[in-house]
Amino acid sequence: MPTEPLIREIERALPERPFQIELWDGSRIPSTNGGGPTFTARSKDAVAYAVSAPGQLGLGRAYVSGAIEVDDLDGVIALLNEWKPPPTGVVEKARLITAALRAAGLRRPPPAPKAELHLRGRKHTAERDLEAVRHHYDVGNEFFSLFLDESMTYSCAIFSRGAKTLGEAQDAKRELVCTKLGLQPGERVLDVGCGWGSFVIHAAERHGVEAVGITLSEPQAELARKRVAAAGLADQIEIRVQDYRELAGEHFDAVASIGMVEHVGEAQIDRYAEQLASMLRPGGRLLNHGISRLRHGNVEGGPFSERYVFPDGETLHVSRVILALERAGFICRHVEEFGADYAETLRHWIRNLDDNLERAEQLAGPERLRVWRLYLRAARNGFEIDFTSVYQVLCRLGGA
Repeated sequence: MPTEPLIREIERALPERPFQIELWDGSRIPSTNGGGPTFTARSKDAVAYAVSAPGQLGLGRAYVSGAIEVDDLDGVIALLNEWKPPPTGVVEKARLITAALRAAGLRRPPPAPKAELHLRGRKHTAERDLEAVRHHYDVGNEFFSLFLDESMTYSCAIFSRGAKTLGEAQDAKRELVCTKLGLQPGERVLDVGCGWGSFVIHAAERHGVEAVGITLSEPQAELARKRVAAAGLADQIEIRVQDYRELAGEHFDAVASIGMVEHVGEAQIDRYAEQLASMLRPGGRLLNHGISRLRHGNVEGGPFSERYVFPDGETLHVSRVILALERAGFICRHVEEFGADYAETLRHWIRNLDDNLERAEQLAGPERLRVWRLYLRAARNGFEIDFTSVYQVLCRLGGA
């Protein structure tokens, strides 16, 4: 059997394996503990991907393309938390690669999956940010509707205030933001990264404000405008396709930025804070809601997230976000953490998507669906193991 040398090298390199491997010819490498997920190499492309880009990127390409399948995504996430492969020396790696190439045959690496995005040029220019954001959202509005609640709110819901359903928890989050900002009838509010308009609709309906929502996604804006019109709020709400750096010559009483700061990046975070400050009247309020990395020194999410999920996404430490806000003239009034709430939000999204897999594949295709099923679980895991959390930072602009 041509895969026997490869099997021997894998067993030599990984003497303890809490998982099993099945190769394209039906041969198996059993787990050493009798359990764990099964990784199935459906074709020799799995080897070609892994050898051409060793590490997370190669394995990610093999998974997204379907060359590797796994029978238990949650089991894989648990495995990554608990199991650490033994160190492998140069000689051992060479033996493993040689055996893999012999088993699969010398061949050109297959092309990267179509779902992969490789951005070029300087990070966090307006043009590159536009391409990155649109890559994440180009699966379409209906795809997101399969796992979000009816309001189409794509950010952390708040269950810790007593909500029982995803819809109730998203409503609680929107109302919490309005309450913290102290919104009053007739005030003018800016929503940076407004998505499908759920927050501006809530703020206008329940608090009587006039609102402007901006997004980089034209499909989002189109649906948001329809939802605003259906709610009878077209005279109170304006939805724009606009970069936050393009805002100029306007003033607002309050600004909400909910789940958008993750796209800003270290290179632009000070400009982001300055831009929002320039949009506020003296004494105006800002609520910045975003995911933060918790552990200093940890690397970002890695090449899988960079190429397939959130290109150029950066989860800055909350201390760095607050520093930028203070440098821009904001006075920080309140900071609150909601990591457990986001983990619960993601559990709901995962269940909803898994309940609609057939339609999701029709809309997004098998590659993008594999990406999203893994991404939602990896994101949930990040909150569960305290790798990331989400913070609401309430500020007042000085000078009043």
